[in-house]
Amino acid sequence: MTDQTAKLDWRDGVPIARDFDDPYFSFDDGLAETRHVFLDGNDLPARFDGDLRIGELGFGTGLNLLVTWDAWVQAGKRGRLDFTSFEAFPMAQADMATALAHFPTLAGYGAKLLETWTAGAGRVVLDDTMTLQVIIGDARQTLPDWQGAADIWYLDGFSPAKNPELWEPALLQAVAAHTSVGGTAATYSAAGHIRRALAETGFTVTRHPGYGRKRHMTRARMQNADEY
Repeated sequence: MTDQTAKLDWRDGVPIARDFDDPYFSFDDGLAETRHVFLDGNDLPARFDGDLRIGELGFGTGLNLLVTWDAWVQAGKRGRLDFTSFEAFPMAQADMATALAHFPTLAGYGAKLLETWTAGAGRVVLDDTMTLQVIIGDARQTLPDWQGAADIWYLDGFSPAKNPELWEPALLQAVAAHTSVGGTAATYSAAGHIRRALAETGFTVTRHPGYGRKRHMTRARMQNADEY
């Protein structure tokens, strides 16, 4: 099997995916971007009560996980959080450490992630209430075969213009098929064809203000059977 490790360039300490010419997080404020798009976009932390399953397309640096983990701990709710991410090009541990050094307020969580980080190692226990599984490979192949489901999706692939494979209608259909009734999804992208593809799978799709220089983003909710 060929080496699938992410190939990176760096700009002002921010990793850039060489194959997609796209940064892994905002140059302005990656923390604020993640909180706005993925936490606020999925009504978190208000939904942190009881067991919850989060699915993600594109694990990248692990920043979305760390921001979610911090919010989960701060919420202090009972239950378990199961985080499953699909990643074609996992980042080397040393590169991940360099990228996450950008976020000193999350250093404790980052250290725990890095201690356990072996791409494709299966499900790992991060703490008493939180588990992580990063499924390595092309999500167009791995997600349809996944036996799980998610209450929340973070759709965080690189730009649809530069990484169209991760936004194909068939893959978004697989996301919908692995979403609980009433489940939600959020993405920084507001591209019309993305919103239409999500709507065609059964999501109710709405456009909202984006973060920073992004004018808009997308939020979606899986309809009940009698709504669809």
